[in-house]
Amino acid sequence: MATIEELARLTGAEVVGDPSLEIRALAPLDAASEGDITFLANKRYAKAAETCAASAIICAVPLSRTDKTYLVCPNPYLAFAQILTHLHVHGPEAKGISPHAVVADSADIGADVTIEAGVVIGERVSIGAGTIVHPNVVVYADVKIGSGCVLHAGALIREGSILGERVILQPGAVIGSDGFGFAPDGEEYYKIPQVGHVVLEDDVEIGANTCVDRATLGLTVIARGCKLDNLIQIGHNVRVGAHTVMAAQVGISGSTKIGNHCTFGGQSATAGHITTGDNLTVGARGALSGNTKGNQVVSGVPAFAHREWLKASMSFQQLPRMRRELTEMRRKLDQLEQLLGKD
Repeated sequence: MATIEELARLTGAEVVGDPSLEIRALAPLDAASEGDITFLANKRYAKAAETCAASAIICAVPLSRTDKTYLVCPNPYLAFAQILTHLHVHGPEAKGISPHAVVADSADIGADVTIEAGVVIGERVSIGAGTIVHPNVVVYADVKIGSGCVLHAGALIREGSILGERVILQPGAVIGSDGFGFAPDGEEYYKIPQVGHVVLEDDVEIGANTCVDRATLGLTVIARGCKLDNLIQIGHNVRVGAHTVMAAQVGISGSTKIGNHCTFGGQSATAGHITTGDNLTVGARGALSGNTKGNQVVSGVPAFAHREWLKASMSFQQLPRMRRELTEMRRKLDQLEQLLGKD
């Protein structure tokens, strides 16, 4: 339980209505009931908000109903996330090291760490205070893990990788796998040793079954605050700038440098050895084939300005008709040239 006044302090919102109102849970507009708080982040759902049964509503502008209490703030979606965390997310108590885990004697384990059954911790690994390592996580030698991290079941961290504070690895994430490097040798390929490392800075989240390859030489870096969805491939020696987000199935080829605060839609990709500016948005299935300036939205293969891509995509379905018309025009032009030639 929390009062509206407490939630207002938490979110920096203004209260319109009863500040002493007690809230037991956060619920969606169509399922909220008395004692719940809900949120309106999209004007399209204003009608549903007007008729919902919630006792309080998070919104940017108070609605017409005077029997409701409102938390008014410029970013209702952010306030929703903060209140959801406050009301419904409670960190587990530290359990220590399970007798069914394998932890090297040389490992340095901080205070209040939880290491569950089936975990393997290699030599000279360092794990910061309050980190939770769920079952069957494997951590190779010489890995450094900061405080407050959460490593979910089946995640794997290879040798020499460095994780900052509050890093989250979803199940099956692989950090530090070999980069895809092979030198042609006639009809065969010679494997290039991948002797670099991976750095995940503070507050990075890596989705389920996402792979971040170690550098051939030097570092692969995912900068602070980045959020990577499931099934993403990050190639060797890539640098992803701070607070960049990537949706599922994105592929970033080796040695690419992504700017800060970029957004990559699902299944988008880049060629290797390119650089992007900051604040770039790549639409779903878009592909960057060369260096790309920031502060724009691009789509398509190869990607270009999103508005121009929308115009082009509207023409795609007209191409068969346009081809028929062009063929007919050429036929008539040939006939006209023949008539003019006779004259």
